[in-house]
Formats: sequence, structure tokens, C-alpha cells
Amino acid sequence: MRRCRVHILRAGACSHPEVMTRRDGSLKPVVFPALAALILHPEEGAILFDTGYDPAFFAATRTWPEVLYRWATPVDLPFGQAVVDQLPRFGVKPEDVTTVVVSHFHGDHVAGLHRFPNARVFCARAGLERVRQGGRFGRVRQGILAGLVPKHVDTRAAFFEDRPQVALGPDLSPFETGADLLGDGSLLAVHLPGHCPGHWGLVVREADDRTRFLIADAAWSSGQVRDDMPPPRLTTALLGDTGPYRSTLNALHRLWTRNPELVLTPSHCGEVQTDTPRGDG
Repeated sequence: MRRCRVHILRAGACSHPEVMTRRDGSLKPVVFPALAALILHPEEGAILFDTGYDPAFFAATRTWPEVLYRWATPVDLPFGQAVVDQLPRFGVKPEDVTTVVVSHFHGDHVAGLHRFPNARVFCARAGLERVRQGGRFGRVRQGILAGLVPKHVDTRAAFFEDRPQVALGPDLSPFETGADLLGDGSLLAVHLPGHCPGHWGLVVREADDRTRFLIADAAWSSGQVRDDMPPPRLTTALLGDTGPYRSTLNALHRLWTRNPELVLTPSHCGEVQTDTPRGDG
């Protein structure tokens, strides 16, 4: 497996009551960062896992019913915190990004996708199909802002479902197989069902030999994984499918219990150490 350098970037944040993300939570609003990963591959160059928030999110939520998304989860994006604005600190220009891996098509994960028009897009066919189904209100209710998905994304898309499946090995049990995105074992996409159609995570072996599992929204926090504490049924039924979500969370809990050295990285966890400067908000 090829080793990569991984930088976790905070690209804005939203807030909503904790109880919406874990059923034993409080009604007090909690800040949830929107995390993306810059993956520096020794041969492929700069790769992104998701894009977090971007000013395009605010443009996409000006109209009805899309504005409901912004009202339900108020967003804060300090100046300079969009992923595209952070890349120069790592010696990366937007045009250097060769690939964007999309965990799923919720607005807080793809708002910056339009910034990388030449990048190949790895995603789930099931997720992209969902973007084009139903009416605007139904899509917004499930966290999808179709206007954030580039119109001609199909010409650049490569689907997880079509990539070669490889064994993950005992260190990642009970997860058994992953899609080998680049053919060298460096990026292994893993199906994490339940949160929404076409929801996948990504396993990366880092330069220091740690294994990082980017689990997207399979949990909103590391604490949820440790405690095996799912959101209330209201949340999981609204966005996806409660049964598969709870099964995925339980599998992650068992994985963490067996292999606590594994770096599990939820996309909205405040515990995750980021490479975004403190001065950026």
C-alpha cells in the first residue's frame, strides 16, 4: 500500500442541537466543523476527500425551499477557510488537484466541488443518481442541494461501485472489502450504508504508517463511535435508513474497540486535530 501525507482541513462549521446527532444528547446547540482531507499522494499529487463548505453554499440556499437547509443548520464560514483558499499553504494550487473523492452528496460535503473543474471525481453511482431524483423540497429535506453539483460531473465521474474490490485485512474487521480507487492500494473506498444513499468512507495509509479511516457522516463525532450511540430515529429516518445506519455505527464501534490505534475521522467531529490555522476561526 502506498503511503500518503494527509492534512485535515476545517472548511466552515454549522450548529444544531446535540440531540439531533446522538439520542442521549442535550437540546443545547453544538458547533460541528465541516472537515475535508487533503491527501498528498507520491505519484497522483493532490487529492481531496470532500470539500466542506464554500461561499457557493450561501448562493445555493438563497431561494425557497433551499433556504430551509440554512435555517435548519446555521453555517459559519470565516474568510479564507474554504478549502480552495487553504491549499496554497501546502504548496498546492487549485488546478493541481487531480482528484476529488466525494463521500456523499450532502451540501456540506460538495459545496466546493465546482472549484476543481478539471479534477476526476470518485463517487457512488447511487449517490449521484439520488441528486437527480424527486423534487426540490424532497432533496433539501435529505440534505441535497442539486445546484452544488456541477452539471457535467458525469464526464469526470468514476464510480466506487465499478472499481476493483480488495480485501481490507484483519486490522479493519468487521469491514471486509474496499474499492481500490487508484489501483495501488493507497485509497480504499468502503461502503458505509445508512446515512444516505451512496455514502462511503475512505481508508488511507499515512506517511507515518498510521491507518486513517475517513468515515464521513457514519458518525457525527468520535464519541458516538466510542459509545455506540446513534442519533434518534427522527434524524436517521429523515436523511437515510435507520437500520443500516445503526449497523454501520456498531461495526465502527467494534472496529475501534479492537483496534484503538486506527485513526477514525468523522467529518464533523470537534475532537479531530486539523491543519487549519487557529487564526482562521
